[in-house]
Amino acid sequence: MAKISKDMGIMEVVAKWPDTVDVFMKHGMGCLGCAAARFENIEQGASAHGMDVDDLIKDLNKAVEGKEEEKGGCSCGC
Repeated sequence: MAKISKDMGIMEVVAKWPDTVDVFMKHGMGCLGCAAARFENIEQGASAHGMDVDDLIKDLNKAVEGKEEEKGGCSCGC
């Protein structure tokens, strides 16, 4: 079952599952520290970068498959 959907906030996902940072980077969304990442959802961010949001969501969900949400914030220092 998918945990991550395109309407979720980018930083919300990174905070819950820090391992997703690598997936965002692999897909070309390396600006996770920018101001826009703090208020955009995944679909908005993917659209701004010309990405296929469905591929991104699929890979994000693969990365968190079987993992619990982490408590205590993200590892990127935000």
